[in-house]
Amino acid sequence: MKIALPDPAGRSTDYVLAGTPIAAATLGKNPARVVYSAAHVVADPFTANDPSGRATVDWAKTMEFRRYLAGLGLGIAEAMDTAQRGMGLDWPGALELIRRTREELPDALVANGCGTDHLDPATVTRLDDVRRAYLEQAEAIQKLGGRLILMASRALVRVAKGPEDYLKVYSDVISACDEPVILHWLGDMFDPQLANYWGGSAFEPAMGTALAVIDANVAKVDGIKISLLDKEKEIAMRRRLPAGVKMYTGDDFNYPELIEGDSEGFSHALLGIFDPLAPAAAYAVERLGEGDKAAFRATLDPTVPLARLIFRAPTQYYKTGVVFLAWLNGFQDHFVMLNGAQAMRPLPYFTEIFRLADQCGLLRDPELAVARVKKLLSVYGA
Repeated sequence: MKIALPDPAGRSTDYVLAGTPIAAATLGKNPARVVYSAAHVVADPFTANDPSGRATVDWAKTMEFRRYLAGLGLGIAEAMDTAQRGMGLDWPGALELIRRTREELPDALVANGCGTDHLDPATVTRLDDVRRAYLEQAEAIQKLGGRLILMASRALVRVAKGPEDYLKVYSDVISACDEPVILHWLGDMFDPQLANYWGGSAFEPAMGTALAVIDANVAKVDGIKISLLDKEKEIAMRRRLPAGVKMYTGDDFNYPELIEGDSEGFSHALLGIFDPLAPAAAYAVERLGEGDKAAFRATLDPTVPLARLIFRAPTQYYKTGVVFLAWLNGFQDHFVMLNGAQAMRPLPYFTEIFRLADQCGLLRDPELAVARVKKLLSVYGA
């Protein structure tokens, strides 16, 4: 099967598909690593709302995708940045998403984003405002029986005067949580408004603040997810975590190495890239649990160029690549996103994603994918 694809200069060249869809596998109940896929949402393309207005979600397709992830044995990190949280999906929409997933998949492994995104950071002047906002969301999610991921707060980074303010706010919020939480250190490459999180621009002092929060609340911290796209920083912090506290990699560039680990430890996974890579993640971690590290790496290593393309700078637009692959793979009938985000990448980005996804076996139905890429090319006049 082949398709004519334009190069960056607009010249058309035949591309011959070569990939074989990855082997099916379901992650068992006690996997070698805890694996969360941060899942996207499907927009309703027939809404009358403008893209800049209130998001309208196609709930049926959004839940269908979550059933697919759970069917592979993967956990779901719900209402996170992959779901366009704070970038198209507001807090009421996020809570509705959390509620629906809880009702749809009551027995699945699900952790839910809890933040302060219903605040306008520009209007926040006091730590108490941030604390109350976290507690408001925590209470609402816990009333549904949901576990929490404490997301980084744009409001907190704006008003905190130093590390002690992070320690106080986080300790107050964690103390009100029913079950151990996952902390989330989201780098400014994902959200520029989070620059200097934990009270400074340098990594070592910032890590020290995050570790102080964990040490002060160790009994109620399940783990921390780091999304800094720097494996050395993640490994350095992983080696300093208290016993029993997990490192969840959020490094969408270096995940195979970090999940496999070394003689001193390994990372679990809470990754946006494990939305489009879900079957590869399930297959690879299942092989790892069987002691077959070679098969684990042989499955995931070829996906890294695809992941690095999807998450290339400006990284906050990675959701566009994630949803593009969901469309190619038939999980939704259109390529429309909340907030009009489907327009945030150029055509060569999409054609290269198509090539790389084919080469690592991530096109479930190559004929469908080819037909849909042709539709996209026609929209661009290619």
